[in-house]
Amino acid sequence: MTRSMTAFARLSDEQEWGTLVWELRSVNHRYLDVFVKIPEELRSIEMQVREMVARYLNRGKVEAALRFKANASITSELVVNEELARALVKGCQVVNKQLHQPSEMNPMDVLRWPGVVDEPEHDLKPVFQAAMDILEKSLNELVKVREGEGQRMESMVLKRRQAMVEIVAAERSRRPQIIEAQREKILGRLQEIKAEPDMGRFEQELLYLTQKMDVDEELDRLDSHFQELVDIFKRDEPIGRRLDFIMQELNREANTLGSKSVDITTTQASVEMKVLIEQMREQVQNIE
Repeated sequence: MTRSMTAFARLSDEQEWGTLVWELRSVNHRYLDVFVKIPEELRSIEMQVREMVARYLNRGKVEAALRFKANASITSELVVNEELARALVKGCQVVNKQLHQPSEMNPMDVLRWPGVVDEPEHDLKPVFQAAMDILEKSLNELVKVREGEGQRMESMVLKRRQAMVEIVAAERSRRPQIIEAQREKILGRLQEIKAEPDMGRFEQELLYLTQKMDVDEELDRLDSHFQELVDIFKRDEPIGRRLDFIMQELNREANTLGSKSVDITTTQASVEMKVLIEQMREQVQNIE
């Protein structure tokens, strides 16, 4: 299924230990480029996060941001190193005796001393597991958004492809008229200068001109690329690079058609196709 590379997903989960929120953003990129932003206490799962993102996505610049807010019942716990606190208080008392103007001891100053208050160790395994579970759900949501946008892009590309199919069909049907028009144009100029043409030589020159402006190969290749475009969208794999290559080939044939043009209608057809190709290319650049 066709996927866009531009999408956003946000999921959260609240447990007794706190709240986790994943936010995923992705935009177009030539390869898969993953930027992970997670709290320091959960940093150990970063590699798992990258691996999981790579299982779900193939291309795009992806930002995966995790926020963790622990419940107050957990963060409010304090573990005081009483032995160090007593030693610190005793030291302050000794110093105070040496001072001419001893100062009162502030308990907050004691608590701020490095090592007096230890952060309690919490079992973060449930948080790790929950973070990965929510990430997987977020990735599923992101993929759905990418697929929905991808279907819209596919529809836009195929609509413009159909417009090009009709242009090519019209040009193919006009080839005999164009050749005859060139014949009449040359004969008309000869009559203007009142020249008596050598019809044998005239037919040879007309044949040479016809071969020079022959675009049957270009029209056939365009038809082949149109069919390939339909076939690519049926593939169950990332198709963005293949589509980009087809856009280059379509543009090459449209340019050749314009360079061989001998009438304004064909020139206009070439320009119109290049406009349609550029519109398709804008969509294709966002497809995974």
